[in-house]
Amino acid sequence: MMKAVREIDSLNSLLRQRGQLRGAVVQGLDLSQAGVPWHEVDCDGAVFLGCDFPEGVGVEELVLKGATVFPPFRHLPYDPYRPRLYTRQELMEGWSLENDRSLDLRIYEHFAAHGRKHPHVLEALAMRLHDHAVDDALADLLEGRVEGDGVKRVVGIMGGHSMGRDEEDFKRVARVAWHLAREGYFVATGGGPGVMEAGNLGAYFAGEDAEALEWALSHMEAAPGYQHEDYSRLALEVIERYPHGTSSLAVPTWFYGHEPTNWFSRHVAKYFSNSLREDGLLAIATHGVIYARGSAGTTQEVFMDACQNHYRTFQVVSPMVFLGRDWFGERTGIHETVVRQAGEQKYGEYIALVDGVEECVDFVRNHPPAVV
Repeated sequence: MMKAVREIDSLNSLLRQRGQLRGAVVQGLDLSQAGVPWHEVDCDGAVFLGCDFPEGVGVEELVLKGATVFPPFRHLPYDPYRPRLYTRQELMEGWSLENDRSLDLRIYEHFAAHGRKHPHVLEALAMRLHDHAVDDALADLLEGRVEGDGVKRVVGIMGGHSMGRDEEDFKRVARVAWHLAREGYFVATGGGPGVMEAGNLGAYFAGEDAEALEWALSHMEAAPGYQHEDYSRLALEVIERYPHGTSSLAVPTWFYGHEPTNWFSRHVAKYFSNSLREDGLLAIATHGVIYARGSAGTTQEVFMDACQNHYRTFQVVSPMVFLGRDWFGERTGIHETVVRQAGEQKYGEYIALVDGVEECVDFVRNHPPAVV
């Protein structure tokens, strides 16, 4: 299947190579700037998603030539056909310490009012197209087409949103992420506060020494949770002092839009559908998932991950590392349950219960994904 064309230069290059647009998928472009011979070019099977066409080229003409045309949606705070992932700066446009009128909040308010429970069919279609566009853009990043550094070795970090910056478990997660990112792994989290922020924070500091990370952890602990009035201010002070952080990924959702997306990820794959987001985040973490303390949401993710390993859903077995012997051992029994469920299957060898930072990183390093 052809990848979506999201740039005019790519469209013109495709035309030079093939001389036609048969079967092409063209997404979110102003085609008045493209040198397309519209009345002659073969468009059979082509799909145009939210494109603007030059004057004199009608949708009816393209449909008669075999194309499918999805028109632009108007009056939405988001672009259903967006060609790339979000950045934190884009989502926070309009935000200040005194007042939050960010794009992120405006989209959440629109979603809560129009799409969360019983969306109109056009609203539902726009949200599904948006999430599909995010899927495509995420694939571009992970396959090396965005940063040009090859296919990324993704390690996911999961855990509770309520874990405070002042807790030792928060700091332990950040140190694990720092080590992993320094070894070339690409850290991905759910993008919110708590454990998720710790993961992105640790990865952000991978280009700095350990003392810099420890300074950041100490500086931010005065505002332990996202409800604290200084939560964002202290994070921004860290970024101001260390503006050139290492790249990592956040995969949040507007389903939990009342929680802020943390400040430390360079790339943000934000979805409307929480189920797509959770399943997708586990699917891309082919080099393993590290679980820190959490509640019901984290437990659900554990067993979704175990299911992917058990049934080889994505033709790979990946490590599952439980960071916290007490919590995942005696307190909840989660580790034992997953191990018993694995039985004699290969992924049983890929399950670990650890306490130490180095122990956690070593297990990921020594258990590369097994293709099955």
